[in-house]
Amino acid sequence: MKYLIIGLGNPGSEYENTRHNIGFNVLDELAKELKVDFSLDRTAFVAHAKYKGKTLVLIKPITFMNLSGKAVNYWKQKENILLENILVITDDLALPFGKLRMKSNGSDGGHNGLKDIQATLNTNQYTRLRFGIGSDFSKGKQSDYVLNKWGKEESLALPERIETAKSFILSFCAIGVQLTMTQWNGK
Repeated sequence: MKYLIIGLGNPGSEYENTRHNIGFNVLDELAKELKVDFSLDRTAFVAHAKYKGKTLVLIKPITFMNLSGKAVNYWKQKENILLENILVITDDLALPFGKLRMKSNGSDGGHNGLKDIQATLNTNQYTRLRFGIGSDFSKGKQSDYVLNKWGKEESLALPERIETAKSFILSFCAIGVQLTMTQWNGK
């Protein structure tokens, strides 16, 4: 069985360690744990890993956030992965910093990456792991906030929250979305 795990972010050094790139950060740490390396292939940096007898295809799209659907659809088709085996890791302004919540479907919540994925796949019936980045910004400064680097306190707490995000992902692949949500949402 194959799983497509997508970490959303923007390519380029100017976006490294920004709030909007938490999906990339989580996948980088997951790849280290699974002892695999990313390589550039078409629309994404890709790594293939094994976990409990399953194949995990990890992708970090290079299409930029607003065109993430193109990479997701390409790798879904190329690897012949079922919709229910897709998991998207994304930043979320509606959740406080570090709060993690898995959802099996739902709206894009105003997130342009999710909006493009839903438009490209023509459905919102895919799982997403929302990583809270908080909303500590002035009116009209949302873009600056998500594209800024983490604050000092956030940076100190980030490794533990990324560890928890990795646990969500591996649980999703091992026991499925419903049991994972029951076991991990709220932690």
